[in-house]
Amino acid sequence: MSTDEAFDAAYRQHYWAVSRFVARRLGDQTADVEEVVAEVFAVAWRRRGELPEPPLPWLYGVARHCLANTVRGRGRYRRLLARLGHHEMTRGQRTVPSPDAERPGSWVLEAMARLGEADQEVLRLTAWEELSVDELSTVLGCGRSAAAMRLHRARRRLRTEIDQLRRTVPAVRGCAGGTASDKDGRP
Repeated sequence: MSTDEAFDAAYRQHYWAVSRFVARRLGDQTADVEEVVAEVFAVAWRRRGELPEPPLPWLYGVARHCLANTVRGRGRYRRLLARLGHHEMTRGQRTVPSPDAERPGSWVLEAMARLGEADQEVLRLTAWEELSVDELSTVLGCGRSAAAMRLHRARRRLRTEIDQLRRTVPAVRGCAGGTASDKDGRP
């Protein structure tokens, strides 16, 4: 198979997986998703001779770098708007969602938000993208043992944050019943 055919196969097979990967990380900035995905596959085209088998973890690694560039660009844009002073973001005119707008499972997202960015990314890659430890090591650019250790530590930190949420809020939002000790009235 030629390098052009390998790229074509990777593009057809993994375009939507890369799009979902990028969209989940950009959240409400859906206008940038297509641009970032196009940049990912432009890099893959330029480096089509180096495309590994399977290509998806490598594409996720490229997507992480493209996303970082996009986030840096947004930061520069916000700083420019702040200097200009003519944009609603700079005047603090933001709406606050109503209490009943909370999504099911948002307490997990709240616990994840308390983690560092590196831990969040490791958990997203394994949960959202369903990567194995070997694939995770490819995306992160490290060895299998280091990837497994990062995942273990991120899961442990997430568990700690979830436990802290349960201690500070009688029943974690969106979670029915709490723990057995909550029902007994003891901490």
